[in-house]
Amino acid sequence: MLNLQHLASFVTLEQTMSFTHAAERLGIGQSTLSQHIQRLEAFLGQRLIARDTHRVRLTPEGEALLGYARNMLDINNKVAALFGESKLRGRLRLGVSEDFVASRLTVILEEFTRLYPLVDLELTVALSGVLYEMQDNGELDVVLAKRRLGDQLGHFLYREPLVWLAKDPNAILSRENALPLIAFPPPSITRKAAQEALDRAGVAWRIVCTCASLSGLTAAARAGMGVLVQPRSMAPSGLRELPKGALPALEDVEFVLQPRKGADPELVEALSKLVMAKGMVPGSSV
Repeated sequence: MLNLQHLASFVTLEQTMSFTHAAERLGIGQSTLSQHIQRLEAFLGQRLIARDTHRVRLTPEGEALLGYARNMLDINNKVAALFGESKLRGRLRLGVSEDFVASRLTVILEEFTRLYPLVDLELTVALSGVLYEMQDNGELDVVLAKRRLGDQLGHFLYREPLVWLAKDPNAILSRENALPLIAFPPPSITRKAAQEALDRAGVAWRIVCTCASLSGLTAAARAGMGVLVQPRSMAPSGLRELPKGALPALEDVEFVLQPRKGADPELVEALSKLVMAKGMVPGSSV
């Protein structure tokens, strides 16, 4: 009989294409992960993973197994949720800030749906300020978003510095006219933090691109239109952090989890534990 733990290691390895990342996600050592794959290959009598010094990939036999492995794990999770200790069910309306979605939401959602397949998760992605307004109107049960230092909203998760980003920092800094800013529309925490820092330092600025989507802002920044402000760990690829002192220092932001009064406490607690375990940036907590 196929070992479900070995199948889980195989599927996670395919998702990450890295023994290091797969082991971290599963909470096991790399040697243990390698043993799982080796035993699965020995049981099936087929080589499933092709490895070299540059990458990890599935063999044709591994690709053939992948769909069956996913289905078996999905059925196992549903049976465990139905008859096991965890019988959480219901609906959870989750609001998540745009930048968190782009960086690390996927692993949280994967784990949540795996552990609680009977819970219907409704996801809304928007600016932090918009999410808080929606929650005040009773439209969201839980908000995972940013707050400025000193705000009391939500349960503190971690704190992170904001940084100035650009495709070519030297080209941006050499411009003699007002600093071109690429920013979310109001109410945006990063936009306001950038504008206040520049105003305090007497640096002239102008908004050259506004977009509610981080992908849109990133495209503008990669095109060299201006500077973008983001939490350091969430900096999009293709952009470089401006040298320290080139522009006024930006304040840190804090990421928080804000449940709505009256929301199902068990569902909120289950999500909170996953966010703390899977979503936090190592070493960023203050």
